Amino acid sequence: MRALRAAAAIEAASLVVLLANLLTVHAPAVSSLTGPIHGTAYLAVIATTLAAAPSRAARWCALIPGIGGLIALNLARR
Repeated sequence: MRALRAAAAIEAASLVVLLANLLTVHAPAVSSLTGPIHGTAYLAVIATTLAAAPSRAARWCALIPGIGGLIALNLARR
């Protein structure tokens, strides 16, 4: 659960940074740094959700980019 919590937080935070960058200055350096971090966190959320084997709903919610990890974490706690 600790790994899922960390990956979900990083995924959500990196999405916020990417969207804020897109809506403001659109600096290529921020996108090139944050994009791979977001993608890696997204894959980590999916992998940790599948490994923890929570409910089927949590597995499907983990596939939602950005907030799916937080939703899956909430479902896994139940």
